[in-house]
Amino acid sequence: MNSSALIHALLDGVLTGSVYALMATGLTLIFGVMNIINIAQGILVILGAYLSYTLSVHFGIDLFVGLVITIPTLFVVGIVVERFFMARLQGPERTSMSILVTYAISLIIEGALNMIYSINDVQLKAWYVNRSFRVFGIWIPYIYMFGFFLAVALLGALYVMLYRTRFGASIRASLADQTAAALIGINVKRVSTICFGLGVAVTAAGGMVYGATNAFNASTSYDLISRLLTIIVLGGMGSLGGALLAAILMVTLGDVIAVVWSPIWSTPTFFFVLVIVLSLRPQGLFGKLSARAA
Repeated sequence: MNSSALIHALLDGVLTGSVYALMATGLTLIFGVMNIINIAQGILVILGAYLSYTLSVHFGIDLFVGLVITIPTLFVVGIVVERFFMARLQGPERTSMSILVTYAISLIIEGALNMIYSINDVQLKAWYVNRSFRVFGIWIPYIYMFGFFLAVALLGALYVMLYRTRFGASIRASLADQTAAALIGINVKRVSTICFGLGVAVTAAGGMVYGATNAFNASTSYDLISRLLTIIVLGGMGSLGGALLAAILMVTLGDVIAVVWSPIWSTPTFFFVLVIVLSLRPQGLFGKLSARAA
């Protein structure tokens, strides 16, 4: 086995895993605060990729500069979806109903994207997408490094918001127990709406990097959502730190398997590891057994 190929796989896994962590963090934040499983997260990532594609191709806006537009746009999309659909889901069946509602939203967005952009694959282009630099004999694509720094910056900003602001304290209180949070004066509905918006907003950044490193169309969302759900279940539903570590672990492991064994087994590795971990620890790596109040 080529040692440089293994090192490259490990490095690629960390760089790519950080972007998956960004997307998965948004998904687990929504679940943690609202007890909602957002099946539409995958298609929203692709929507973010298509928005970056439109800004780049039709307006000549750089992919990273375009995030100044796409992130707020998807934040508003998240707010609208939460207000018109998620906020109406009440009662003990809320979680299961959220799967059906967000799946329906996913199908609607997928159909709209197919009508606008067709079913043909596209990929984002920029000077840094197909160029690499060499470090200790290993070639690293610029887009992977830039994507890693972007993910670190956004995850860092999310961390500061959660642990250094008053609103972050409200989010963490809602993550722990919505009923207790409401009793101490926290507007849980407002927190839920903003959290849903934030969880969707990060898909703009994840979608841009994903679209620059992979060819995609609307149907690509199915593979994406399966990976993201695997990550948050493995890390522990509602655990932000678990989503981060699980994303890096799963992507890195998949890349290493592709090098030391076969690329055919790279994707199934996600699900093999999930089954093994959940057999030993049903709540995931960092999840809790006790159910949180809805």
